[in-house]
Amino acid sequence: MTDPGLGFDLEVVSLGNRAFEGNNDSYLIDTEETTLIDTGVAVEATRRQLRAGLDARGLGFADVERVLLTHHHADHAGLAGEIQAASGCPVHVHEADAPLVAQEPAATDAAEDRLRDRVDAWGMPDPKREELLAFLDATDGIDGEPPEVTPFENGATFDVGGVELEAVHLPGHAAGLAGFAFDGRDGEELFSGDALLPYYTPNVGGADTRVDGALAKYLDTLAAVAERGYTRAWPGHRGPIVDPPGRAADIVAHHRRRTERVLEILSDGPATPWTVSDELFGSLSDIHVLHGPGEAFAHLEHLEAGGIVGRAGPEGRRFERLVDDPDVARLFPDLPASPRHGR
Repeated sequence: MTDPGLGFDLEVVSLGNRAFEGNNDSYLIDTEETTLIDTGVAVEATRRQLRAGLDARGLGFADVERVLLTHHHADHAGLAGEIQAASGCPVHVHEADAPLVAQEPAATDAAEDRLRDRVDAWGMPDPKREELLAFLDATDGIDGEPPEVTPFENGATFDVGGVELEAVHLPGHAAGLAGFAFDGRDGEELFSGDALLPYYTPNVGGADTRVDGALAKYLDTLAAVAERGYTRAWPGHRGPIVDPPGRAADIVAHHRRRTERVLEILSDGPATPWTVSDELFGSLSDIHVLHGPGEAFAHLEHLEAGGIVGRAGPEGRRFERLVDDPDVARLFPDLPASPRHGR
C-alpha cells in the first residue's frame, strides 16, 4: 500500500519509457476490483516491468478487471489492448481520445495529416522535418494492439471496488486528457496524468497537434485544478505532488514568463514558430523537434488571440508584435501562490 491513510490499496508501478519523457507511473488499485490507471508503452522492457509489478501482488494481465486511461499517448495507453486481450476487461478513455486509442484509421490518418500540416506551418527546416518523421517512424508499434474502448465524458464516475473515481477533463497537453478524482487521506486527490507534473511542465502545442488554442485550454485546466483545491495529485510521471494548487500556480507563472520571452524575441522582428523555438530551446532532437516549435506556436497563438501579435508575410507563417507595451498579465489566470511547499 502506497499510503495506509488512503483506506484502499494503491500501488505505483514505475515503468521505463526511453522513447519519450522518462519513467511513467501506472497505478494499481487492488480492492474488490483490480483496476489499472495507465499501462505504459508497448515495448518488451515496459511489458516485463508491468508484469513484475502485478506479480508482486499475485496478479497478472488476466486479473485486471478495468483499465482507465488518462489520454491517448502510447506511453500511457500502449499496453491496454494486450491487457484487454488477456482479461476481457473494459478500457475507458475520454471521448476526445477514444478514436486514437482504438486506432481507428480515419482518426489516426487525420492526426498524422494535422501533424504534417502543423510542422510545415511552423517553418521547420526540411532536415529537421525529416529527422522528426524518421524518429516517429522508428517508434511505430509502441501503441500496441488496439483495444475496444469505452468512451466517457467529463464527470463520469467509476466504482472500483468501493472507491469512486470521478473523471475530470483536463485538456491542453492532449485533447482528451482526463484525470480521476477521489476522496483521499486529507481531502480530494487526483490522478492527474500529464496535466500536472512535479518537476517539468507538460508540453502544449506539440504533444497533440489536434488541439487549437492549446495554451488557453491548458491555462483553464490549471485554474480548475487550483480552484478545486486537491490535496494531492498522482501524476503520469514521477512522484506525488503534495500541493496541486501551488504546482498549478507555478506552471501558470512559468508560461507567463515564457510568453514574455517570446515577445522579447519578436522585438527583433517577425519570426516563425521554428525561429522562436530555436531561441527558446536551442538545438533539439527526437520528439523535442516536435515539442519545441509546438510550444512556441502555442504561446504565439495565445498572444494572437489576445491581440498582442499578428501574422506577417504572404503565407502568415511569421508572427509580429502589434503592441509596444502589452498587458500580458490579462492573458493568464491570477492564481495565488500556495503557502505549502515540498512539491
